[in-house]
Amino acid sequence: MSASEAARIGRLYLNGKWIEPRDPLGIVNPATGEVFGQVGTVGRAEVRQALEDAVAAWPAWRGLPGRRRGQYLRKIADVLERRTDDVARTITLENGKPLAQSRGEVAMTVDHFRWFAGEAQRVYGRIVPHQVEGKRHMVIRTPVGVVGAIAPWNFPLVLSVRKAAPALAAGCPVVLKPASATPLCAVMLAEAVHEVGLPPGVFQLVVGKATEIAAEMLENPTCRKITFTGSTEVGRLLIAGAGRSIKKLSLELGGHAPVLVFDDARIDQAVAGTLIAKFRNTGQSCIAANRVYVHRSIYERFLQSLVEETRALKVGDGLQEGVEIGPLIDERALHNAVKHIDEAVSKGARILCGGRRWEGSTEGYFLEPTVLTDVPDDALCMHEETFAPVVPVCPFDDEQEAIEQANATQYGLAAYAFTSDISRVWRLAESLEAGTIGINETVPATSQCPFGGLKQSGWGRELGIEGLDAFLETKHISLGVDA
Repeated sequence: MSASEAARIGRLYLNGKWIEPRDPLGIVNPATGEVFGQVGTVGRAEVRQALEDAVAAWPAWRGLPGRRRGQYLRKIADVLERRTDDVARTITLENGKPLAQSRGEVAMTVDHFRWFAGEAQRVYGRIVPHQVEGKRHMVIRTPVGVVGAIAPWNFPLVLSVRKAAPALAAGCPVVLKPASATPLCAVMLAEAVHEVGLPPGVFQLVVGKATEIAAEMLENPTCRKITFTGSTEVGRLLIAGAGRSIKKLSLELGGHAPVLVFDDARIDQAVAGTLIAKFRNTGQSCIAANRVYVHRSIYERFLQSLVEETRALKVGDGLQEGVEIGPLIDERALHNAVKHIDEAVSKGARILCGGRRWEGSTEGYFLEPTVLTDVPDDALCMHEETFAPVVPVCPFDDEQEAIEQANATQYGLAAYAFTSDISRVWRLAESLEAGTIGINETVPATSQCPFGGLKQSGWGRELGIEGLDAFLETKHISLGVDA
């Protein structure tokens, strides 16, 4: 049995041991609608035990020098890099994204591990000058404790690792719950953890009913922090639950990213960037472009080029060579995307290309890449996340109008702009309400820079030095000394 075939029979990883599948959950390939694998599940009792085992593992793990923890992370990265093809194929099978993009996800995962391996050695405190004789002051940083990590299905491996890697680097044990739709790449992550000999209880993998697992993490005092990526609606529930025990949270929630294309932009660059921002991962990204605003003087030229490039995108099973648009994750996602399109059209929007279920497959959950114009501001797609390859394009007349339209949302995760005016770059950087802003480029995420949102897009930051800070407590030590 190959490594990839073994991963299709998903075993959970608890306290350094593999647990044979119990109450298995079927995993569906969204390109075919067929169940191709399964994973075992657990209930609250097993999650409670996992948290207790993590607490038991914590003193030894936090006591290791950061350099030693970093060595473990580098070894995990090496294993995943060696298994890139198997892991990427598994991501595509359970998520549907094109294989080239799955390989990119593995590469980013490896980079995250290596970045935080280095950061594990840089948990700095500071000495504070005293103001009163007989005292000295210092500030130290210590790990927060056991972390419950809840990851989504759209980038199932890399978003798991954005939580697990910094927590482990900081000295915190992790109990990871991947999305039920895409758990098999997390099983392969656990295989890498096991191969490098990470101490039992330091990293554990649980799959099961999300409400039960989250409830145990929220209510169990041994779980000191929850880190979550998902919808704003679920984020609100976690906030409400955490309020009862003042549980620490990091939340990366929904987005509704705008793209602003100014009259001094290079149209070819703006079109290429918009295609990536909208259609990467079949539009199923929290930083995907949901609204594109183009200066009226170049609006028609931009639209013509965007439609031509969109029509040329290859749709199909992500395992096929050259495919750029895969399936949506399930039938519900497809239905919601079509609802957004139909609702916009009912209010006067025009479909320039796409707009319906792709006819190349009768089994999978495919949607034709779609460009809309004349979209009114009150259309659903202008306010709700359309997690699909659907892009509304609207004109604007001046910079202030563009900024106001871009900020007219409850979300603030990402924003993009194309311009050649350096002064405008600074104005946009200061005015756009988003945690990440891409100027003349639309792939801004990188291991060494913080990622997170404003407004209802979440709390806290992942990646960068801030990503490690999220798993550290700050302590002030005041020391009396003899004069």
